[in-house]
Amino acid sequence: MRALNFVLVGVGGQGILLASDVLCHVAMAAGYDVKKTDVHGMAQRGGSVISHMRMASQVAAPVVPMGAADFLLGFEKLEACRWAGYLKQLGIAVVNDEAIPTLEFGSSGPAIPYPDDTAISTILHSRARQVVMVPASRLATALGNVRVANLVLLGALSHFMEFSPETWHAAIEERVPPKFRQLNQRAFDVGRAEGGVV
Repeated sequence: MRALNFVLVGVGGQGILLASDVLCHVAMAAGYDVKKTDVHGMAQRGGSVISHMRMASQVAAPVVPMGAADFLLGFEKLEACRWAGYLKQLGIAVVNDEAIPTLEFGSSGPAIPYPDDTAISTILHSRARQVVMVPASRLATALGNVRVANLVLLGALSHFMEFSPETWHAAIEERVPPKFRQLNQRAFDVGRAEGGVV
């Protein structure tokens, strides 16, 4: 079994914890040992959220060391930059092309200028061998609910992994309440198609 490390980052309310749960279920269904841990103390206030997930034939600890993540899944592009140091030099970053200024940017206007796309791209490309920018929020909104952007991102990530779409759909069915399953599965499919053409 190929050992893989993941770091999922964003801000509170973006569905990062659900996404990490689905990812864990997919790996476990394929027979991997899985460990994960989440840091989300400021999630209720729109602060940073980070989830570590490791999968292998045997995993001793859940925390991904700096510079050891195979994949960085960024739900907000500045948060992806903030945590880019977790990526291996040959890692892959899959990032939602959305800006959500957090507390340090002020509520009435940015106290610190939000970095432009060129600066963000430079930071991400300095760490990753491949950066996939996904318009996940826009695609989710087109499906009728911006909150399924997390599943759009998982769909884009899935393009780089060995698991079948059926395995992903089964994990979504396991983790998502019945009335939201179909929408979340559609969001995953849209993201998978988007990841496949980048």
